Amino acid sequence: MVKQLLLVAGLLAGAPVLAGLPQTPPRLYITTEYSPPASMLDGERVIGYSTEKIREIMSRTSISYSIDLLPWKRAYTAAVQRPDGCVYATTRTPERERLFKWVGPTDEGEWVLLGRADRAYQLATLEDARALRIGTYNGDARDDYLRSRGFQVDPAPNDMLNPQKLLMNRIDLWAAGLRPGSGVLEQNGWAGKIVPVLVFNRIKVYLACNRAIPDPVIDKMNAALEAMNRDGTSRRLERKYDNWVTRKPTEAEAGQGVPAR
Repeated sequence: MVKQLLLVAGLLAGAPVLAGLPQTPPRLYITTEYSPPASMLDGERVIGYSTEKIREIMSRTSISYSIDLLPWKRAYTAAVQRPDGCVYATTRTPERERLFKWVGPTDEGEWVLLGRADRAYQLATLEDARALRIGTYNGDARDDYLRSRGFQVDPAPNDMLNPQKLLMNRIDLWAAGLRPGSGVLEQNGWAGKIVPVLVFNRIKVYLACNRAIPDPVIDKMNAALEAMNRDGTSRRLERKYDNWVTRKPTEAEAGQGVPAR
């Protein structure tokens, strides 16, 4: 009995000391989608300019992590459901604001309606496209945005199906996300075949993390990204992929065995 009392007393005496020890940052489970040149596979390693920014943030903060490339819906759901989950590159919308803690912006872009170069479109505003079939990437922010406003969307399981559908006249327009000055049309051989018709939104994207991740971890990651922007690292990582050319995706990248983006 005396030994038991001494053991309990010892544990109680040590409790404040344990409570005062610094907490080990959680190991983050980070997900993304196949979206070259921002994120894609090189063998079994996820690369791309967005991916390299995330890896640099993790390196500067000494946070352990893993990155998985998944179909967008699975990548997004993992971050919502897993207490150690984060997903990039996630558009920050009012509907998503309270679902995550945010690191970024890591990049910015435009939502653009792309059309066939040999077709005369008369689009001054997004409303002018209401009668047209718009190809989207199933479950992403553009798809949600257009659906919620009653537009005729034709979703694809992977975004790289949409330019093919457009050139085959299966859709009238393709709702794509492009970085300002992007050479994606030229790099993929679509110049002269597919052209921008209307910019209908300007957005910023983030690393979106589950709300269970401690605030000090989020603050450290944001501070690291701000330092990267100041010292030119972010731009240097982007420039590495300025001339990147899309190749045929692997089955793992395609997710469902069909071409992806």
